[in-house]
Amino acid sequence: MKKIKVEDSIGYVLAHDLTKIVPGEFKGCRFKKGHIIQEEDIPELLNMGKEHIYVLELSPQDVHEDEAALRLARAAVGWENTGLKIGEPSEGRVNVVAEYPGLLKVNLSALKAINQIPDVILATLHNNYPVQGGQVVAGTRVIPLVTKEEYVARAEDICRAAGGILKIAPYRRLRVGVVTTGNEVYKGRIKDAFGPVVKAKIVQYGCQVEEEKIVPDDAVIISQAIREMVDRGLELILITGGMSVDPDDVTPLGIRLTGAEVIAYGAPVLPGAMFMLAYLESVPLMGLPACVMYYRATIFDLVLPRILAGERLTQADIADLAAGGLCLGCQECRYPVCPFGKGGLS
Repeated sequence: MKKIKVEDSIGYVLAHDLTKIVPGEFKGCRFKKGHIIQEEDIPELLNMGKEHIYVLELSPQDVHEDEAALRLARAAVGWENTGLKIGEPSEGRVNVVAEYPGLLKVNLSALKAINQIPDVILATLHNNYPVQGGQVVAGTRVIPLVTKEEYVARAEDICRAAGGILKIAPYRRLRVGVVTTGNEVYKGRIKDAFGPVVKAKIVQYGCQVEEEKIVPDDAVIISQAIREMVDRGLELILITGGMSVDPDDVTPLGIRLTGAEVIAYGAPVLPGAMFMLAYLESVPLMGLPACVMYYRATIFDLVLPRILAGERLTQADIADLAAGGLCLGCQECRYPVCPFGKGGLS
């Protein structure tokens, strides 16, 4: 840091805030610390009574905070179409924003490596966070006004090796079928309350329920209904009701009778323990427990976005939901702005 004449300060970095005072009208910061002085700033500085100021002189090995934040953000986004855009620097910070709705994917190991570099910060929303277009998903900056080129370059190298560490996986608009099970609904004793809840959630992701079938508690009939929907080209089948271990709850057996590969029956998520995920000829089958009708956020809300984003989930993916899989049951649900489903490691 050195003191120089204002007329000689063009291109230097201001080392402290400068306050402007207009008696009776204004008092506040006119130039912030870290501002790179431009030619047009000189008359204003002189009018403020500043003939000398303290500035930072950058060497070729130094990077200003704004440039560093921009470079970090660009590296984190990568060089492909990742559904992200980069904002303008503001007080040394640069935001990364989603261009469209989708699932935020974060390379967690690369993120951790970047944040172990001196001076460098990259903070993100949780991995697998469902985001909306225009939502801020990450922010980056460096701690000092000026950092070393080697630190920024090291972070860029990590991002380059990972192919970027942030992206938005867009939701696919799948053709959805719903199989509602239960003798009480099939025989008209009660009105189906499950289907409307499921359809409302599907619509939020831009999908449409193209076929809905109500069947009795008969494993063979349930199996046939699922297979018929798959044969007709439906791309996601949701099976509601009858998912517990009671003897007369035969929906899990009906799913198995299709010949589907069962990934998991039971999930370490509350509410949602009696959930089943299977794949039949690459078509996801989701057996939904009754809690989906009654709770704002359940296992369905954690798995559905990932299926729609094109992931083929494994048993390990389901097991990974255990950390963060306990819903707090808040009086006013604010999911996904809450801890539910946010503790997984992958």
